[in-house]
Order: sequence, then C-alpha cells, then structure tokens
Amino acid sequence: MFLGTHNPRLDDKGRLFLPARFRERMAEGLVVTRGQERCLYVFPMDEFVRVSQQLRAAPMTSKAVRDYLRVFLSGASDEVPDKQGRITIPAALRQYAGLSRDCTVIGAGERVEVWDTEAWERYLSSTEQAFSDQAEEVVPGLL
Repeated sequence: MFLGTHNPRLDDKGRLFLPARFRERMAEGLVVTRGQERCLYVFPMDEFVRVSQQLRAAPMTSKAVRDYLRVFLSGASDEVPDKQGRITIPAALRQYAGLSRDCTVIGAGERVEVWDTEAWERYLSSTEQAFSDQAEEVVPGLL
C-alpha cells in the first residue's frame, strides 16, 4: 500500500525520482496516466492490469464510460524506473497535470498520485476542512 506525502523535483528531462519506499513495488514496471483533479495516477503494472480489467466490465453503451476510458487509457504510458528510481513523465502528461519543477507525490492506497505542488496545496486547503468536519458515513461500513 502506498502512503505518505513526498516532494521530489522534476528534472529538465521530465524525470521524477520515485520516493524510495515506493521503488520496490514499482521496480518491474508501472503505468502513468491522467487522474482526476488534474493529477497523474501511477499504478504498478499488475495493479493497472487489474483496474483495466474492471473498466472493461463497464457497459460500452454508456457514453460516460466510453469518454472515461478514452481519456484514461489514451494518456497512459508504461515506464520502467531506471537504476536510480527515476521515471520519465511524458510531456503530454506533464502538461495535463500542470507539473512544474516542484511536485508532490502522495500515496493513495493502491496507486500513487503526482501533483504540481501548488495545485496540491490548493486542493488540500480546499478539502481539509470538509474532511475534518465530515459527520456522515462516506464509505459505507468503514468508520
């Protein structure tokens, strides 16, 4: 499981150091793709395969499903970290997420998210209070 918040920098070649604690799980390969709220999702290859199999079960007769699949899969890039634990973020994905030099990488359970640091700070400040004030069940049976 991926947890925590890390602040690596994007280099001039569009490479990003994966946090050391994430590297072993991603060593055999990963997929980077567009995520919600203009961040990037990074999945270990086996997790991406599992997610895509679930997506294939969605009804193709639904325009929303087709739209989601097109955006999600067309932006996907499979990568293998180099010996130093760096991955290359393709230019189109850097543009989608508005990535500058300063990035925030968060563990989000079965995936990692890559955010531009300023965008992450705006997102967090806009959602932390609602999280703190949550008085009803968000995920049934969880808490």
